[in-house]
Parts: sequence; C-alpha cells; structure tokens
Amino acid sequence: PAVGVDAAVGALAATAAEALDAAAAARGGARPQVAVVSACLANADLPVEEEELARAVEERALGATVEVRNDTFAILRAGVDEPLGVAVVCGAGINCVGLTPDGRTARFPAIGRISGDWGGGGGLAEEAMWFAARAEDGRGAPTALARTLPEHFRLPSMYALIEALHRGRITAERRHELTPVLFATAAGGDAVARSLVERLAEEVVALSAVALDRLGLLDSPVPVLLGGSVLAAGHRGLDSRVRELLAARAPKAVPHVVTARPVLGAALLGLDRIGAPAAAHARVRAHYGQGAPGAS
Repeated sequence: PAVGVDAAVGALAATAAEALDAAAAARGGARPQVAVVSACLANADLPVEEEELARAVEERALGATVEVRNDTFAILRAGVDEPLGVAVVCGAGINCVGLTPDGRTARFPAIGRISGDWGGGGGLAEEAMWFAARAEDGRGAPTALARTLPEHFRLPSMYALIEALHRGRITAERRHELTPVLFATAAGGDAVARSLVERLAEEVVALSAVALDRLGLLDSPVPVLLGGSVLAAGHRGLDSRVRELLAARAPKAVPHVVTARPVLGAALLGLDRIGAPAAAHARVRAHYGQGAPGAS
C-alpha cells in the first residue's frame, strides 16, 4: 500500500473494531466471533504483497482466518452471482483479474508501465497532456486538447498548465481531473482524443481476452465486469467500443458495468469462504443497496 503496511492494516483494524463494537451493541452482548476476515485492498498488486498484508492482519487477531486480495477481485465478485468471470477495473490505474469457482485465478502485476500496462485515469491524463503540449508548440498534430485541458484550470495555454504543474501551483493529484476532459473532447469529435479512447478500449479488451483464455473461458458465456471510475462513468464512445471489440475477441462473453462498492465484493468473498447460504448473500447485497447482478 502507498501508505505502508502498518498504516493500511491499522486503518483496516480500526474499521473492523468499529463494526464489531456496533454488532455487539446491537446484540447487547460481547463482540461476535469472526470466522473469516476478507479484505480486498488497493495496491496489493502481487501475491507476495497479499501474503505480507495477510500476515499483518493475522497479527491483529481480527479473525480466525484471513484472506487478502487485490481490490479488483472485489469488483469482480460484486458483479456476479458466483465467483466466475473476469473483471477489468480502470480508475487511477488499470487492472484485470479472472476467477473460477474452483479457485483458479488469472491476474496481472498491474504495477504500471514496467509491467506493460497502459491506461488508467492517471495514464490517460498524462497521454492527453503529451499530445496537447506537442500540438501547441508545433511538434505534433493539432488537437482541441491543447485548448480544453488548460481551460479546465482556467489557464490560457498548455505552457501555463505545464508551468503550474511543474511549480506546484496545481498539485499532481489534480491531473486526474483531466481524464473527463479528455473524454468530453473525444465526444466532441477530436481525432487525437478519440485515438486515446480507442486505445483504452483495445487495452481493456486485450486484458479481458487474455484472462478469459488463461482460464479456458474464451468461448464460454461468462461475465466480463467493467468497473472503476473511468469504465463506470458512462462514456458512450468507450463503452460501445469495448463491447464491439470484445464481441470480436470473445463472442460469448457478457459485459456489464459494475458500480457497486468494492466492500460488497469483499463481503461476498468472505461468505463464499465459509459456505454461507444464498440468503446471506442476498442480505449483504441488500445492505449495500444492490440487488442480484444483471446485465447493463
């Protein structure tokens, strides 16, 4: 985790303690015994990191059994009736996982460019700025991004935006604000912006198809879940292109968007682990305002 293992697990333990105290108060007794702690965490990208986090959670004695997974597994599980399918999450970064009922998984390191990744909100913002900067100074093809990106920050030019970012007047964290601007510019017909949306669609489908193939599901009618702030934002051009390309690579795959909170998926994975009945799954979904999964 970006904040370090101790800080991440400390926050998790504090949240768990609040939940247990609330359950104890509702029951009018002692804290309930916890059979499984199911935690799906951002930046737990590698199995070795999941194991490290799991050991740290175990040291807190929060439950009899601890399972830690990358948060993409939570998006996947939240969007399906059973642990079967593939999920691609595109938020700040991009990741993909696949899961089958017998426990087999498909996954990617998802560290960034060093692990072959392209896309994610942060990456898209940087790509958009690259093209816009070159358009303004003459090294690249013209694009409306050279106008729309600085306008978002009420600045007159890409030069002014570059200077503001470099000098810290606009923090690096705010670069993510440029991703929706990219999609709006693409929707307006700009060729450069549309090419970036096209490439993202290709990347999403490449991840999906490889994960399906690894699990032997490329020709099976299984769900492909699309989640994260970028894929769940309702960008029509991106969504339609992903579905079109996926139909060509995996004709039987059933794509749909997941907007449920990742904590729902983590809870469902925990219920899977203890063999909880369907009624328990339904109660958890209802608690988080989600019905049974369906196509969208």
